[in-house]
Amino acid sequence: MRRKIFIGSSIVISVLMIAGIFFSLPYYVSKPGIAKELSPIIQVEDGNEGKGSFMLTTVRMGRANIYSYVEAKLFDYVELYPVEAILHETETQDEYNARQLHAMAGSKLNAIEVAYKKAGYPVEYQYKGVYVVQVVPDMPAEGKLRAGDRIIMVDGQKFDSSENFIEYVGKKKADEQIELTLKRNGKTKTVLVTVKPFKDDPKKIGIGISLVDDKDISVNPNVTVKTDEIGGPSAGLMFALEIYDQLMEEDFTKGYQVAGTGTIDSKGAVGPIGGIDQKIVAADKAGAEIFFAPNEKGSSDSNYKLAVKTAKEIDSKIKIVPVDLIDDAINYLQNLPMK
Repeated sequence: MRRKIFIGSSIVISVLMIAGIFFSLPYYVSKPGIAKELSPIIQVEDGNEGKGSFMLTTVRMGRANIYSYVEAKLFDYVELYPVEAILHETETQDEYNARQLHAMAGSKLNAIEVAYKKAGYPVEYQYKGVYVVQVVPDMPAEGKLRAGDRIIMVDGQKFDSSENFIEYVGKKKADEQIELTLKRNGKTKTVLVTVKPFKDDPKKIGIGISLVDDKDISVNPNVTVKTDEIGGPSAGLMFALEIYDQLMEEDFTKGYQVAGTGTIDSKGAVGPIGGIDQKIVAADKAGAEIFFAPNEKGSSDSNYKLAVKTAKEIDSKIKIVPVDLIDDAINYLQNLPMK
């Protein structure tokens, strides 16, 4: 009898343990990811190699189960987010993944453009439209556009960039309609969308989407950037620095292990990202000596200040460097002594 009770109890415990893995809670959990060297990921044809390395930093994020929920409650730098803070109201996990991959694609294009222009090389590109990476809830685009849609015309007209698209829509009056021609799953369709003021900025008119350029860039020498399944735009700055370093004869790493994070636009401006405290932890574990952090023009709650705070908390010796532009990072590296 005791043996039967023991076996039965063991089966129940095993089932509960397995259920704890596969049963999803209404949260996402994020934790420190990795700091990964960029030279194996980015290859400029006949590019120069430095003595040190540039590294991108990541966070690991996924749907929470019972075990990861408990982990977030017990350990520092493991964070919980309600599902609605990550996914939009009608967004599926697949749509979220597509949004992150499109954001990464836009980040790569900006990084290539900035690095080649900064190094004095010509850049040619062909615009194909814009990708929708996010649809804002309770705005006109909701229910009509999806993350991953490629808008190729507005009111029957092609446009040269996302900036032109935003400028055109922004000149409309509230309650005017625009006709969008888009491609979704290989099919072309047309939708009518009414422009409205944004709730958080009533003076601004739009349809409620965030977007990135869909364009092909032609550069010489050629560059390949293999990101596999890495999503999001936060590696933009480090992509640009690695490409620039390979294009230039000077070794900008100076023998140091240089990590960092931040979005980058086509003009070289560096923007903030999420999870920088977790990225500092990842960079510290990887042995990074320098970390570039978005300065946000000295904002009191900037990525840079949180990075400095985190480095002190974990007793890290990483030098945290604030950057608003890629020029800030390049100038800092140029003034570094060779290690």
